[in-house]
Order: sequence, then C-alpha cells, then structure tokens
Amino acid sequence: MIDKDLLKMLVCPKSKAPLKQVGEELICEESQLSYPIEDGIPVLLVEEAHKIKPKK
Repeated sequence: MIDKDLLKMLVCPKSKAPLKQVGEELICEESQLSYPIEDGIPVLLVEEAHKIKPKK
C-alpha cells in the first residue's frame, strides 16, 4: 500500500492527472493507463503502463 501523503503528490506522467491505487496498480482515469507497483515502488513510466477500459 502506497502512503496516502505520497499518493496525493503522485500524478500520471502522461496526463498529469491524479492517480488512485487499486490493488497493486496506480490508475489514471484521464489517460486510461494503469501503472504497476513493484515491491512497493510505483513504476511511473508510460512505457510500462497498461491500457485500461474506460468506466461507463
């Protein structure tokens, strides 16, 4: 789990929108990307992100 204060400071490197943690991923709704968390460390590289399905 990412520290709440740290999570407030993290943004999507592509859209600069806020991220939310869902399991072991950080999700950006604006860019529709999911960034992995590996060994407790967020990997905020667009190249490592996965596309997610938009919420309807």
